Amino acid sequence: MDDSAPTPDALTGHRLIADYCRRLDSSPGVYRMLDAQGAVLYVGKARNLKARVSNYARPSGHSGRIARMIRETASMMFLTTRTETEALLLEQNLIKQLKPRYNVLLRDDKSFPNILVAKAHPFPQIKKHRGAKSEKGDYYGPFASAGAVNRTLNQLQRVFLLRSCTDATFSARTRPCLLHQIKRCSAPCVGRIDEGAYAELVADAERFLQGRSTSVQARLAEDMAEAAEAMEYERAAALRDRIKALTAVQSVQAINPKGVAEADVVALHMEAGQACVQVFFIRGNQSWGNRDFYPRTGGSESAEEIMQAFLAQFYDDKVPPRLILLSHGTEDQDLVARLLSDRAGRRVAVGVPQRGEKAALVANALRNARESLARRLAESATQRRLLEGLAEAFDLPVVPRRIEVYDNSHIQGAAPVGGMIVAGPEGWMKSQYRKFNIKGTEITPGDDFGMMREVLTRRFSRLLKEDPDRQSEAWPDLLLIDGGAGQVSAVAGIMAEMGVEDIPMIGVAKGEDRDHGKEEFHRPGHRPKALPMNDPVLYFTQRLRDEAHRWAIGTHRARRTKQVMANPLDEIAGVGASRKRALLAHFGSAKAVARAGLDDLQAAPGISAAMAKAIHDHFHSGD
Repeated sequence: MDDSAPTPDALTGHRLIADYCRRLDSSPGVYRMLDAQGAVLYVGKARNLKARVSNYARPSGHSGRIARMIRETASMMFLTTRTETEALLLEQNLIKQLKPRYNVLLRDDKSFPNILVAKAHPFPQIKKHRGAKSEKGDYYGPFASAGAVNRTLNQLQRVFLLRSCTDATFSARTRPCLLHQIKRCSAPCVGRIDEGAYAELVADAERFLQGRSTSVQARLAEDMAEAAEAMEYERAAALRDRIKALTAVQSVQAINPKGVAEADVVALHMEAGQACVQVFFIRGNQSWGNRDFYPRTGGSESAEEIMQAFLAQFYDDKVPPRLILLSHGTEDQDLVARLLSDRAGRRVAVGVPQRGEKAALVANALRNARESLARRLAESATQRRLLEGLAEAFDLPVVPRRIEVYDNSHIQGAAPVGGMIVAGPEGWMKSQYRKFNIKGTEITPGDDFGMMREVLTRRFSRLLKEDPDRQSEAWPDLLLIDGGAGQVSAVAGIMAEMGVEDIPMIGVAKGEDRDHGKEEFHRPGHRPKALPMNDPVLYFTQRLRDEAHRWAIGTHRARRTKQVMANPLDEIAGVGASRKRALLAHFGSAKAVARAGLDDLQAAPGISAAMAKAIHDHFHSGD
């Protein structure tokens, strides 16, 4: 049932909600509160819609955040479900999609990396993997960061000598690479180890990742003793080195819980209206790192409410482990456990341990959450002072909450890109960074003004289309341009053409001798201005400009590398990765494929007559 029937215009706030309550029943479901413009303010779920929504109909007794939300409510929508578990799932889907202002929101949507033992090749490759698990092989994770994966891969190479090279590199090797020389690879590419022996190394590595390192070490010790007894001293020495490496790996693990094989430890600390959630990943009795999160809250939510919202959103696209240890319970802990169990396809236990090793793990995560939030609060206070100083130094109408900084990068007009970075009260807003591949064919190579015109036109045309009333937080309070009076004047003209003339802008010119500390600041209608050498605002603007420069250069390098590495075969419809490999293996190079005749193309493995004609026509269409 979807009920969004219109109500009399005179009704708003708790009176409007009371009017809706008369038409509700006791079914489980999801409700949405909307403002006068139809924007969703809040999404909630209920075991009993009538009872839950009735709480908002009271004229008093609410926290400041809830009272504001009720006052802004101009209409509501309802959707009934069969069970409360379905309601919780639907609630979190809507929160993720709509991002309501008054809900607790998990703002970090990055995927977590895994280790993949790829088994499509006779000699499996071990590598870092992020994204959909579509490749054949065994996945181990999640790890908290790419750094944690890289450290573990480094350890696995030292102990188990598995290859990390791609299949193409593997097939092209004629002699061992450097990794074999420094005892990090067994060199299966050149036959230094046979398939059976390599399979044993892979099995040992997987036992280690599953937490069975003790049995691996015992077997290595037995093999070393047998080799020594058989006077195979070189093999015994190699096994001794592997045992030493494995012992070193075990000794440097940060946390090795003996009684917890697989769990996520989730701890929440709240202070000064903000929240930090710390998640530790334990797999195979080993710590695979931790990650901190800062959910968007209104400052008045309970720990139980934040914890429940975090768990539902965090595991929306991740498979939960068999055990989740919490520092605080949730509002509906049994319901959360059922939801996660349904997603995992097996039982997931969720609990707050009170004693023993599990409680110690939670206490450690809680200490990290407390320390992380303290650092963030200190950094935020410093950032706020810098933003206030920036507003004061340049007479800005408001203290900026969103600063957008633009820069371009190219080499003599080649591979031109534009970059935008964003900063605010909490520092760099990296999820908001954008890159613009310059597409305009009429732009003269190296024309920085033309490039900036395209970047700003694309950026603000989209903003004007998606949010003409400026209701979202995507509109900047300040534009910072890397350039002097000419660039600022050009940008002001571009913005005026689009009808956006009220956003302040500042150009940062290198100044005398192009030295740091001698920058000149240019604003439309103002004389150039310099800041004292020791002014923190000067260093702040330098950091903003340098970050934009770093982002633009990195984007340009990535585009240039992609152009250099581009293969003509990629442009042919129907030629995927496997056919491309077959063609390159048969002809040796893309250039040779381009020169090949129709009969020669048909002779290549996996290339049909129709595909051979398509390839031939692609390279000879202008003949």
